[in-house]
Amino acid sequence: MEYIKKTSFLILLLFCSATFAQVKWYTLEEALTAQKEKPKPIILDAYTVWCGPCKMLDKNTFGNDDVSTYMNTHFYPVKFNAEGNEKVTYQGQDFDNPNYDAKRAKTRNGTHTFTRYLGVSGYPTLVFFDEKGNYITPIVGYLTPTQIEIYLKLIHKQDYKNIKSQEDFTAYIKNFEHQFKG
Repeated sequence: MEYIKKTSFLILLLFCSATFAQVKWYTLEEALTAQKEKPKPIILDAYTVWCGPCKMLDKNTFGNDDVSTYMNTHFYPVKFNAEGNEKVTYQGQDFDNPNYDAKRAKTRNGTHTFTRYLGVSGYPTLVFFDEKGNYITPIVGYLTPTQIEIYLKLIHKQDYKNIKSQEDFTAYIKNFEHQFKG
């Protein structure tokens, strides 16, 4: 009986202390600098502090072990507050938020000029950049782990370069084999 108690306690202790993968977030500047040493694409999460689906994306999707491990391995993940006051330099241009109001930091605020530059039309939006920091595409809306898997692998494996039409993309999705657990 004592052996069962000790074994059960050790199993519980191991379970509770297990570390789950978490996304290692970068600033855009850090990611662009890291690309120079080790080229990988960038995934930028354009979020806002008031956005419910953004919080769900953080918890359910970025909190998924398959998603976070894949992102950390194959991408430089960037967290970007689309209504924040961070100064951003991208491809020689400086961006800021001239309408940012510190009193509204926890609610809707002015839209950052980099958000507009990227063509973000809703939150959350995932913006992908290639391994040289060049803009590829935005994906608007909440994605589950199995939905984001398609885009992560499409960009990482550079399959997007072969997609020239909606029919090509539809065929890609139809033939896609999911591996992430949702």
